[in-house]
Amino acid sequence: MPVRMHVVTLEVPELGNRCHLVHDGSRALVVDPPRDLGIVERAAEQAGVEITTVADTHIHNDYVSGALGLARRHGADYLLSSDERVDFERVGVRHGDVVPVGGLDVRVLATPGHTRHHQSFLACAPGQPGALFSGGSLLHGSVGRTDLIDPRLALDLARAQWASARLLGDLDPATELHPTHGFGSFCAGSTLTAGTGEDGDIVTIGDEKDRNPAFGSDRDDYARELVAGYGPIPAHYPHMDPLNRAGAGRAAPRPARPATAEEVSDAILRGSWVVDLRGRDEFAEGHLAGSVSVEYSTQFATYVGWLVPWQDDIVLLTDSPRLLAPALRDLARIGIDGVGTHVLPQEAPLEATYRRATWADFRTPPTDPRVVVDVRQRDEYEQGHLPGAVHAPVQDVELVAATLPAGELWVHCKSGYRAGIAASLLHRLGRSVVHVDDAWEHVAEQGIPTTTGDLAA
Repeated sequence: MPVRMHVVTLEVPELGNRCHLVHDGSRALVVDPPRDLGIVERAAEQAGVEITTVADTHIHNDYVSGALGLARRHGADYLLSSDERVDFERVGVRHGDVVPVGGLDVRVLATPGHTRHHQSFLACAPGQPGALFSGGSLLHGSVGRTDLIDPRLALDLARAQWASARLLGDLDPATELHPTHGFGSFCAGSTLTAGTGEDGDIVTIGDEKDRNPAFGSDRDDYARELVAGYGPIPAHYPHMDPLNRAGAGRAAPRPARPATAEEVSDAILRGSWVVDLRGRDEFAEGHLAGSVSVEYSTQFATYVGWLVPWQDDIVLLTDSPRLLAPALRDLARIGIDGVGTHVLPQEAPLEATYRRATWADFRTPPTDPRVVVDVRQRDEYEQGHLPGAVHAPVQDVELVAATLPAGELWVHCKSGYRAGIAASLLHRLGRSVVHVDDAWEHVAEQGIPTTTGDLAA
């Protein structure tokens, strides 16, 4: 009976990533799993396959890998570049190695660029197009960024990334392309990944050669343009590499600790991060003074990891206990565990409030001085912003708060999510704020003028 290859793509939107389970109907390889293994094990159980091999394409910078823990739990081989320095046993693999997984052959390809020792894995079954698991190398419409290891290496690694893309471009055009990054992860090298390969359609190497800027470009020009387009690096990213080299993902996360109302009050008084998971609208209507709004969503862990200083105490607040499990899971994925939790009782006094508004409300002339604070990233701001708006990316709001002009602060972003976080931070610091909880595209619909170009002073 001929061997058939099956690829199961597992979305991890909270990390902006994908994990992949590839199997022959009996034995499976898992590529780039997250720390929580349930998503992978359920998929393997549903497919009726045994996990015999686990692989990381690279030492990850955006999340704690679950590969070592998954391999040990299932008695599977853990594949990782033999050139990586790690504190645990693994099966070190090099370019050109072929690893059998049941009836499949998995060929190792050296694809440096996203990291120095990055590898891609090409799975093949006789008579079928191959499936390439490219990690942070060739993405859908882009490549992985090259500045996460060390910004000083970014340009050299960008040149290597270009060469790696060309290497992968020489594969059979029918080869399916299955990257890990590029679906909202800050590991992606550009915004070109948006809307590509996200609707269940199969993307091939041939597709990429027709649209990816890495093809048909000069190496040095491409590298310079790639590096020039990088945005900021989330603050928790530098902590992921050492955690993964130590094999931190093999251990279960420390459990959360329930916090009493008195302990929550004490945490606020000592300046700890008390993070409210409720909707940003509910927070604006009433919250504990001194708490911060980070509405639970797929972006939750990214912004908690970015804003809260590493290893600072965190207490999560909610009035819905069902939000705690996913929030704790998402934080554990980036190495944050053992946090406090508190469920707000229905009668809890939530006396701190601020106003929410739309862009239609903005058109009404103010009676008092009004300061527009744009908390989007630099590239978003430069593509179009309100004249005179103060640019303060959400991750920098606390740093620049003391320099913001006097007046009521109208805080906005693209959708309202980041503005909700920023408004709560500024309100915690004693400023009068209005949270513009509206989509940026409504600015044009309301006829509000905008400008483009350099940052406002």
